Amino acid sequence: MTIKKVKKLIKGQAAVDGAGVKLIRVLGYNDVKDIDPFLMLDAFDSENSADYIAGFPMHPHRGIETITYLIEGEMTHTDSLGNGGTIKGGESQWMTAGSGIMHEEMPHKKNRLFGVQIWLNLPQKDKMAKPHYFDIKNEMIKDLDIDEGHVRVISGEYKNHNGVTPNYIHANLIDFDLKPNSDLEIAIEKDENSFVYLFNG
Repeated sequence: MTIKKVKKLIKGQAAVDGAGVKLIRVLGYNDVKDIDPFLMLDAFDSENSADYIAGFPMHPHRGIETITYLIEGEMTHTDSLGNGGTIKGGESQWMTAGSGIMHEEMPHKKNRLFGVQIWLNLPQKDKMAKPHYFDIKNEMIKDLDIDEGHVRVISGEYKNHNGVTPNYIHANLIDFDLKPNSDLEIAIEKDENSFVYLFNG
């Protein structure tokens, strides 16, 4: 087994997106060229609804996939294909923009909105794929207790435990809740790019 070294530590930058949502842009600058297919990672965490309630009104996407994962809060998706869904803490929304789609993501006024959004670059052959949307609800997510803590396999797989299988990009999206001072080894294919985002700790 080859141990992959951490190539770079990135400090997110404060940003505003959508109709005024305050967030931290962690990936999305010059650093993404090294971690294809990841294009962007935005993190948001606020107990002040004024920071997020204006949301992300209707806007277009093309040639990418977007993934929203909430730790706390609620958010509703609607799009130009007539799809709709609401996710709450622990759940995810996965949208393939493909040939083009208009959508909006509107947070609900709750005690806290806490989560991330990730953009994935579709392979060239799939850039014009048919747009698609689905929710990943809590009951669809594989929950595992391990010696080091707790694991949620949202998509892809972890140690032969499968989450939801994405449409076009093999992406492992895994939420680890680790005990203090834990050591954890994660198997990564030689030709795969990866990153770890630290929510807390």
